[in-house]
Amino acid sequence: MRLAAVGDNCMDVYENLGKAYPGGNPVNVAVYFVRLGGQASYTGAVGTDSYGKLMVDSIRGKGVDTSHVMVLEGGTAITHVELVDGERVFGEYEEGVLSQFRLTEEDIDFLCGHDLVVTGLWGMVEHDLWKIKTRGVPVAFDCATRPEDPAVDAAIASVDYLFYASDDGDTSELREQMKKMHARGPKVVVVTLGEDGSVAFDGRDFTVGGIVPCRVVDTMGAGDSYIAGFLRGILQKKPIGECMRMGAANSSVTLEYHGAW
Repeated sequence: MRLAAVGDNCMDVYENLGKAYPGGNPVNVAVYFVRLGGQASYTGAVGTDSYGKLMVDSIRGKGVDTSHVMVLEGGTAITHVELVDGERVFGEYEEGVLSQFRLTEEDIDFLCGHDLVVTGLWGMVEHDLWKIKTRGVPVAFDCATRPEDPAVDAAIASVDYLFYASDDGDTSELREQMKKMHARGPKVVVVTLGEDGSVAFDGRDFTVGGIVPCRVVDTMGAGDSYIAGFLRGILQKKPIGECMRMGAANSSVTLEYHGAW
């Protein structure tokens, strides 16, 4: 099983710890997918600064194929983060060379050689996903906490597995929103609810998933871990409930250490 992750990467710079960790939504999903025993690649762009080299070396060191990472003149993306009682508090975001990232036709051919392609809100590829979808390769998309973002509008018709996060719990309003999102194209819509677990809708049934209790050190990467576990289950043709359990189990591992990975 081969997963192609494409889009943004980011150095998470923890000012109060004096440390910086490589990450970014698609990057994290690729790393976690390999951690679960799968194969993954990452396609994106880094800068010519020291963070760019650290990013590529770190991703490759985790067993992810980095053959389609572009190195562009400039700085690698940075998110400034503080850790307060185990919860991330985000500060300034510096997009760097990611603003210049665009897929080539050769990149698209490469992505379509995988079993599934995953990207997200800041991936800069939402307008290219239809090219992947029309070639029969399933697409997953993470909306973060912004399911109504314009990037989601551009992507959703080409998405098979749509993810987003909510702090509001499993409410009737949330379920209505999930139904509306599903009607726009995805096969399955999944919402993660933090300590309240997750809920999925496949067009017919809602499935509720729980959490795996653990000692929470840092929530960075927890949602991406869930996505990796869920998609591994999908590629193994597991039922939705089992995919959700696999996502929660993978997330619990990430919650117990500092940084995404």
